[in-house]
Amino acid sequence: MGRPTLDLDYPKSIGVYDRYDQAQEAVDYLSDQEFPVQQVLIVGTDLKQVERVTGRLTTPRVALGGALSGVWLGLFVGLIFALFAEAGDALLTIGWTALFGAVFGLVWGLIGYAFTRGRRDFTSVTQVVATRYEVLTEHKLVEQARDLLDSRGV
Repeated sequence: MGRPTLDLDYPKSIGVYDRYDQAQEAVDYLSDQEFPVQQVLIVGTDLKQVERVTGRLTTPRVALGGALSGVWLGLFVGLIFALFAEAGDALLTIGWTALFGAVFGLVWGLIGYAFTRGRRDFTSVTQVVATRYEVLTEHKLVEQARDLLDSRGV
């Protein structure tokens, strides 16, 4: 069985929808009608980047975040070192590497924050979203698909 491809030879539009679930519903209907849906693409168009601000970034918050990240890194390194340490020294090794990791993460986080000089004093999550969804199929199947979608009476 071949690898699925994300392109069609001669794609034509079946319809354009404002929401992804509407496009998905149209393709699901075509599938229910035994249309060859392996010849269908849902393409998000008119992309925009959305950044959701999640909080204020302060020096104590940066320090805490850096220290916590450092602890995780230190634990990871400590676990690796503990594999080669003697049985009694394993916990001590993990503890020291976690502590060193916390200090390293705290210092590194504060240095990075200082270099921003207050230009970005907030945290956020970024996402690329489509504002429209176009359903495409091969040119030789477009009329059949449109007829099926028109017949559903929605």
